[in-house]
Formats: sequence, structure tokens, C-alpha cells
Amino acid sequence: MSSPTRIVALAILERNGRFLMQLRDDIPSIHYPGVWGLFGGHLEPGESPEEALKRELWEEIHYRPATVRKFRCYDGENVNRHIFHVPLTVETSELIQSEGQDLALLGPIDIRAGFYYSERIGETRVLGKIHRQVLLDFMEVTV
Repeated sequence: MSSPTRIVALAILERNGRFLMQLRDDIPSIHYPGVWGLFGGHLEPGESPEEALKRELWEEIHYRPATVRKFRCYDGENVNRHIFHVPLTVETSELIQSEGQDLALLGPIDIRAGFYYSERIGETRVLGKIHRQVLLDFMEVTV
């Protein structure tokens, strides 16, 4: 019997052609531990993907976006991912990160390379495979 499909909403947070990513915690029980990923998370019962995204952004970085625009959906691995483009209209210093080990604005070169150095932990970490693919797809149609 297959696992039920999880539904998640993820943000492509963009500021001046760079993309805000979270270095996820090194907790083996979470999805994508210890890698750079997009902000967002699962839907609560009764939530739309857009509502979930806005809730997750507030919970994770205390950010309330003025606008969100659906980019596309990715289905696979028993996960349905709703991806939104979200302009980041504040400086990263104004964000309050409450999940993850670090956050950083990565440029297209970093996304293509597939890894990034975290000043906070002093290590280079890879980008999560699906998160990197989403950003590569987004850059292909927007840059």
C-alpha cells in the first residue's frame, strides 16, 4: 500500500535576482535535513496552498508577503508541491528566523553550482535536489 500524498506549499522568495533559502536543521527525522531548501511547509486541514504558504512564512521568518503568484506544481515521491513566486521586499536582517540553521540570498551561480557556504555554521552544504530543480526551472523562464 502506498503512502498518502502529502501536500506542501513552497516559496521562491526573490530579491533583486537572488533567492532566499533556508539551511535546514541537521535533524534526521525531518525532510531534507542539513541542506539548503525553500521556505514553506505542509498544509493544515482546510487550508489552501496559498494560505499555508503565508502561515509558514510567518512561522519560519516572520514575513508577511504583500503578493504571491503561483509558479507551478511538482508531483512526485508521494508529495504534491505547490510553488509560489514571492517578492522579498525587506532586507534579510529584518527577518526573524525561527526554523533552520541559517538563511541566505543565493544567486543564479550558486543555484547552478548546487552548494553554498553557510557563514553561520562555517560549512558548505548542498541544495536539496527538488529545491534546486524548482529554482533552475524558475530561472529558465524568468531570467
